[in-house]
Amino acid sequence: MLAVLSPAKKLNFDPLDEGMAQSLPAFQDDANTLAKIARKLSVSDLRSLMKISEDLASLNKARFAAFTPVSDDRNSKQAAFAFAGDTYTGLQISNMEADDVAYAQDHVCILSGLYGVLKPLDRMQPYRLEMGSRLQNKAGSNLYAYWGDRIGGALDQVSGGVVVNCASVEYFKATGKNMTSRVITPAFKEERDGELKMIGFFAKKARGMMARFMVLNRIETPEGLKDFDLEGYKFQPKLSGENDWVFTRKSA
Repeated sequence: MLAVLSPAKKLNFDPLDEGMAQSLPAFQDDANTLAKIARKLSVSDLRSLMKISEDLASLNKARFAAFTPVSDDRNSKQAAFAFAGDTYTGLQISNMEADDVAYAQDHVCILSGLYGVLKPLDRMQPYRLEMGSRLQNKAGSNLYAYWGDRIGGALDQVSGGVVVNCASVEYFKATGKNMTSRVITPAFKEERDGELKMIGFFAKKARGMMARFMVLNRIETPEGLKDFDLEGYKFQPKLSGENDWVFTRKSA
């Protein structure tokens, strides 16, 4: 069973301790191709492409200019440690033991506009390129066209038949339409004023927590997901469908 996460816009490239395990992305050649395309874009182009500020566009212009075909300990970091957004606050991979990180390497994947699919220990260079970006490329006018069904095919190869979709709609759309794995999509909601609400910050964090729960408890079957109870969440069978599962908690 495989947990699938979205990347984060916020990055942390502080160095890790020496000796941390590492791997290289399966789609490094594609990342190199896309970075080469993005390198040709101006600051104004990047602002328009990703709807970001001029400062962020300038930062990412510099990142693509510095991007190299080979990632090493000087220019890159293991992906799950480099992403630092809400989902990764929930994942807390920095607090995992070595054997847990090794398990995560085989049971967690991160979707990426630039790299396609990243394992937690894959080395990645600093970048920002959202999956929904309309980046012109040899396959079409956006990254969905570029990746086609290859991301979904890569997940099928390592999923063991079940994908737990803890990614956003924008990113999971990139898996294409031909995946053979069963896809279970958990939704995390807060009970507030007698209503159930999905609140972005909490939902993103909970997706990372679900992946953490799977890793620390070595969850190998879908039924095991129903025991997820971190930070007060509880599975709600009456609100859930066959593959769309709802977890709720009372808001503090």
